Amino acid sequence: MSTSTVSPQVAPTDDRRIERISPLISPALLRHDLPCTPEVAGTVTRGRAQVTDVLDGRDDRLLVVAGPCSVHDPDAALDYAHRLAARAAELSGELCVVMRTYFEKPRTTVGWKGLINDPGLDGTFDVNRGLRTARTLLLDITALGLPVGCEFLDPITPQYIADVVTWGSIGARTAESQVHRQLVSGLSMPVGIKNATDGDVRAATDGMRAAAASHVFMGVNADGLAGLVTTTGNPDTHVILRGGTRPNYSADDVAATVAALRAAGLPERVVVDASHGNSGKDRERQAVVVAELARRIAGGERAVTGLMMESFLEAGRQELGPDMVRGRSVTDACMSWDTTDALLGTLADAVRRGRR
Repeated sequence: MSTSTVSPQVAPTDDRRIERISPLISPALLRHDLPCTPEVAGTVTRGRAQVTDVLDGRDDRLLVVAGPCSVHDPDAALDYAHRLAARAAELSGELCVVMRTYFEKPRTTVGWKGLINDPGLDGTFDVNRGLRTARTLLLDITALGLPVGCEFLDPITPQYIADVVTWGSIGARTAESQVHRQLVSGLSMPVGIKNATDGDVRAATDGMRAAAASHVFMGVNADGLAGLVTTTGNPDTHVILRGGTRPNYSADDVAATVAALRAAGLPERVVVDASHGNSGKDRERQAVVVAELARRIAGGERAVTGLMMESFLEAGRQELGPDMVRGRSVTDACMSWDTTDALLGTLADAVRRGRR
């Protein structure tokens, strides 16, 4: 009597925790549907050159990156952009203004991840809609003649929007990430790298050195297909001092950062973030930080080439919900437009006095 051997069924070993994989629009199709016009391309090209010149000291203006902690309401963000564009034009002799237009939010644990990830603010995660909304807003703002700045978090996102971004940043939580340093090495705009969350500036200086080198890594092309990306390196990076366990915007902190950059053979470019660890996330202290920087700039300090401010139409922050105030942040608390408007004037006056 013969017996047959039945092979045991092999349990699947992959995708054990994946619920589903949904179709995603390709970068090429999104750019085709929402093209970068010649006028927008001109603003981006000029903006990148001007920001680089300011960072390198060839232009004695001050770089100012101002805008919401994160964009959740495109209409309110565009309202803010109209106001900022008008003020930037008035102060263009002293300030090189870029609007902070952040669509991706790194979270310490969990929370709303930004307009691209969840444009409905309701956990539906309609990323295709989010990408369209984000690119449309960037085009609308840049069409005003106002350059935009974005933080890059997901390494695929730049394929969808980077062609209309003038200035980029890498956050404190990702400053030490090899993936993000490789990403920066291929970006076409100047990029600021923040110090680590504990205040360690070496994370930023090491990031600058890594991003300036060429890299080869896996990514996606414009058609959304996997590919091997080879970069030439990005020489236009800089440090962003955003504080940590203590503020780090003092003259001594800036001087120490410049010394570290010089010792590493890196460009001596320093931008100060008036929010986050430097203000203790207190929106009112942002104004204190800006006023202190303005005082030093008026006195002739040249080490600080730019600063960042978190600002929206209305002061403060709010929780997501049905009765939200238009133009108020849903992430970190921001300064109001009125306060920002006044501080822009203060900074422009400081640049004028510093020149004298």
